[in-house]
Amino acid sequence: MSISSIISIVFGIIFVLNILFGLVIVFQERKDIGSTWAWLLVLSFIPVLGFILYLLFAQDFRKIRLFHWDDLKKLRYEKLLLEQMESIQSGGFQFKNDVAQKNDDLIYMHLNENHALLTEDNEIDILTDGKVKFERLFQDIREAQESVHVQYYIFQRDNLGKKFLDLLTEKAKQGVKVRLLYDELGSRKLTKGFFKDFLAAGGEAEAFFPSKLHLINLRINYRNHRKLVIIDGKIGYVGGFNVGDEYLGIKKKFGYWRDTHLRVQGSAVYAMQIRFILDWSQASQHNEITYETKLFPAIETTGRVGMQIVTSGPDSSLEHIKNGYIKMIMSAKRSIYIQSPYFVPDPSVFDALRIAALSGVDVHIMIPDKPDHPFIYWATLSHVGELLKLGVKVYLYKKGFIHAKTIVVDDEISSVGTANMDYRSFRLNFEVNAFIYHEATAQKLSEIFLEDIKDSTLLTIEDYGQRPRLVRMKESISRLISPIL
Repeated sequence: MSISSIISIVFGIIFVLNILFGLVIVFQERKDIGSTWAWLLVLSFIPVLGFILYLLFAQDFRKIRLFHWDDLKKLRYEKLLLEQMESIQSGGFQFKNDVAQKNDDLIYMHLNENHALLTEDNEIDILTDGKVKFERLFQDIREAQESVHVQYYIFQRDNLGKKFLDLLTEKAKQGVKVRLLYDELGSRKLTKGFFKDFLAAGGEAEAFFPSKLHLINLRINYRNHRKLVIIDGKIGYVGGFNVGDEYLGIKKKFGYWRDTHLRVQGSAVYAMQIRFILDWSQASQHNEITYETKLFPAIETTGRVGMQIVTSGPDSSLEHIKNGYIKMIMSAKRSIYIQSPYFVPDPSVFDALRIAALSGVDVHIMIPDKPDHPFIYWATLSHVGELLKLGVKVYLYKKGFIHAKTIVVDDEISSVGTANMDYRSFRLNFEVNAFIYHEATAQKLSEIFLEDIKDSTLLTIEDYGQRPRLVRMKESISRLISPIL
C-alpha cells in the first residue's frame, strides 16, 4: 500500500471521527451554544488539528461529582450551613455589619448553591507585591506549630520554589504536619527528585489530576487553579500569586508582577481549610475525610470583615463564582472596578457589564498591556473594544504584568481570588474566591486600582480604532474561538 493511500485512509478515519465528535457535542454533551459552534468550527475547518484538540480539551467533566454533601457532614459543617440559610431566609439572622445585611441576597445565593458559610469576624491584609507576600507567608510558616497546608496551581522548581520547599522540609522535620498539593499540569516541571528531602522529613506531596501517560495529560482543560495556604488553621492565604521567580517581578519577560493576595485571620480560615481537605482527599485517593480538632482551633480575633469563601469547578452544573460576579455587577449603583489578566467574559457577564454601563454606572476595567497568551489577549482586546463604545473606561497596565483577579462594586463589596474574567475560570478550572462584605476593604481595593492607573494608559476609542488590520484579524479569529480558549 502506498504512502498516499495510507494518508488518505488516516484522513478518512479522522473525518468520520470528527463527524461523530460533532454529533456527541450537539446531542450528548450539550455544551453551551457558543462552545458548541466553536468546536464544530474547529473540527470542520482544521480536521486533523481539531481532532487532536478535541481529545485534549473537550472532555465533558460535569457528570462526575468529586465532592459530596456527606463530605461536609464528616467535617461538621453542614449543620452550620443549614442553620445560617434558614436564619437568613426567615429574616432572623443578626448581621454584624450593614454591608453584609444590605447584600443578604448575594450571601444567600452563595450559601444556597455553593454551601459558602458567611463569617463576620475576619481580619484582612491586602498584599499586592510578590516579595512582600512571600516574606509574610514564610514568616507565618516559620511560626507554625501544628500544620501547614499548601496548594498552588504553579509551583516552580526555581529559586523561590526551592526556598519554599526547604522551609516546608524544615517544618516537617520539626514535627509539623505539612502537606503540599500542586496541579500537575501547572507545575509540570516538578520531578520526584525535587521532593526527596521533603518526603524523607515526613512531608506529604500530591499532584492534582496526574497523568497516567508520561508528558501527556488528557485532562488539560480541567485543572486546579486554586492558591491556598492554611497555617495552624488560624491564618489563611488566598489570591493570584503562584510560586515562582516571575511572581517576584525578577523575570525580564514580564517585568514587575502586579497581583493581589489576601492574608486572612478569622473563621473564614475554616472554610479555606475545608476546601483544602476536600481537594487533598481527592488528589491523594487514600486519605479518608475525618474531622481533626487541631485543624479547626478556636479563633480569637477582633475582626469585623464579612466574608464567604466561594469555590467553583467543572464538577458542578452551576458556575458559582461567575454567578457571584454577575450578581455584584447587577447590584452596582455607582461604580465597578475590575482587574483581570484575561478578560473574555461569556455573554451573561458581558451583558451585565453592558447593562451597568448603559444604566450610568461608572465601569473601569484594567488589563495587561502585554500578552502572555496571545489568542486570549486578542480576544480580550476584542471584548473591551466593544465596551469602549458604551463609555467603559479601559486601562492598559504598563509597569509590568497585572495578574490580579479583583472586582469592587460601589466601594462596599469586593471579590479577590483565583478566578479570571473568562470562560476557563467560569467553567473549566477549579477556582476559589473570597467575597468580601466590608466597606473599608472595598475602599482600599479601589484605592489600589486608582494607584495602578498611574502605571497605566487609558485605551480610547480613537486608539482602538487605529489598530493594525492584522490585529483586527487576530481579534476576530480569537473572539470566534473564545468559548474554547
